[in-house]
Amino acid sequence: MRQKIRWGILATGDIARQFAEDLRTLEDAELVAVGSRSQESADVFADKHNIPRRHASYQSLAEDPDIDIIYVATPHTLHKENAILCLESGKHVLCEKPLAINAHDAEMMIGCARERKLFLMEAVWTRFFPLMQEIRRLISENVIGQPKILTADFGCKADFNPQSRIFDPKMAGGALLDIGIYTLSLSSMIFGEPSQVMSMAHLGETGVDERSGILLQFPGNEMSVLYSTNRSNTPNEAVISGNCGQIKIHSQWWRPTKATLSLDGQDGSPLEMPCDDAYGYKYEAEEVMKCIREGKTECEIMPLDETLSVLKTMDTIRKQWNLRYPME
Repeated sequence: MRQKIRWGILATGDIARQFAEDLRTLEDAELVAVGSRSQESADVFADKHNIPRRHASYQSLAEDPDIDIIYVATPHTLHKENAILCLESGKHVLCEKPLAINAHDAEMMIGCARERKLFLMEAVWTRFFPLMQEIRRLISENVIGQPKILTADFGCKADFNPQSRIFDPKMAGGALLDIGIYTLSLSSMIFGEPSQVMSMAHLGETGVDERSGILLQFPGNEMSVLYSTNRSNTPNEAVISGNCGQIKIHSQWWRPTKATLSLDGQDGSPLEMPCDDAYGYKYEAEEVMKCIREGKTECEIMPLDETLSVLKTMDTIRKQWNLRYPME
């Protein structure tokens, strides 16, 4: 039995709950502590998930000597502050996406981690599903030839509430940072950094993006056509087209379990790799623990330079929309 990696969770919201439940399925992971802004919230979360150590502040959690790595699950605008707090306390960090609200803040976080030789990764969970790993293999082995075009969407209908983080500009709300990042990360995984970015968006009543279309071109003339919205349900599918075939990732592509491989002149072949736990966060947690045991400070599947590249692209996109958050 490998030595267990001791986890702490910073925040007690819904995504923290889901991560905690999935972490419990891993025998070599030990969830030892949770931190909240109040003792009551920490106690309620800890009682529900059988967590022995309960901290009434994020500072106290970060300073807990019995933690190896902290999962940061706070809203977007707090990621930089919370992650740096943990890194400066000597803890490895898995930070929920987006790593930061812009590239400048991400550079500060990355610099802090690299200076201290600590592990840091943006929690883009989609990358780590077994099916996505198989798709990466198929692409790397040129099974569909050279990928040339990606189309991908992420749309879900949220009831309008100007006080919710989804629509509040003070919380860096909008579809781009919340769900559009998935399409951009998929594009980055396949093609790398774009050479040209064109986009348009509808900014809603509160001033944040509610739907957008993005067209990316790459040095080899590959293209990505992406769209996202938090006001409508969309197909939630992705299609990677090469010069001799395509891979269609079926809904919900960002939690991938089913795809179809179609080679030119042949019938499509199904690819199915069901998620064997409740949510799917365990796959990224497994990879993070593997990296830590091997002494790595970055993950090759989700490297920090790529995270930074995607954030720079999002900065460019928001500049085209004249969208700045109040804290910038």
